[in-house]
Amino acid sequence: MDATYRPTKRTTPTRYRERAHYDRPTVHRILDEALICHVGYVSDHGPVVLPTTHARHGETLYLHGSTGSGPMLAAKPAGLPICVTATLLDGLVLARSAMHHSLNYRSVVVLGTARLVVNRDEKLRAFDALLDHIRPGRAADCRMPNARELAATAVLALDLVEVSAKVRHGGPVDDPEDGLLPHWAGVVPLTLSAGTPEPADDLDPATQLPAYLR
Repeated sequence: MDATYRPTKRTTPTRYRERAHYDRPTVHRILDEALICHVGYVSDHGPVVLPTTHARHGETLYLHGSTGSGPMLAAKPAGLPICVTATLLDGLVLARSAMHHSLNYRSVVVLGTARLVVNRDEKLRAFDALLDHIRPGRAADCRMPNARELAATAVLALDLVEVSAKVRHGGPVDDPEDGLLPHWAGVVPLTLSAGTPEPADDLDPATQLPAYLR
């Protein structure tokens, strides 16, 4: 397998091409760290973009949904052309001029035709991946779906073929003539951090906090 994804016309940015990345490790890290993604497709009523959970299993991206949701219904039987985006926000970039304000970010765009997962074993593997993406170790620490729940939940699979990442880091890029303006400039770092787990109201007090949540 190549170490990089092959750029295409659709995955080559028209601006800031130096921020584009096609190496698999960068793409995989962003997809694995992002907790949600957005799925774009064209419905019978026009373009639609929906947030959902996802998980990467090797070179396949799994997308969670309900059997009655638009993209899941549209994927029958021939698949659904979609665009999936995932973004991590790392900082607010404040420049001296309004024009040069920006964000530090890491993002991935995946394009392709998603298929509806119908094989039961693959669907269960996808559920494991989705649960462990939320918190590694969770799939082994909960009841798996029964037949009714399996029937009510749908999963789309999208092969990672037409893929690109884009990364912006560093401070503001002000015009030289603005360097002496009396406005604060710099970066406000942003992070997503987990708080202290809060037990459910009806949880048995004797239930220990799992190691993967400590």
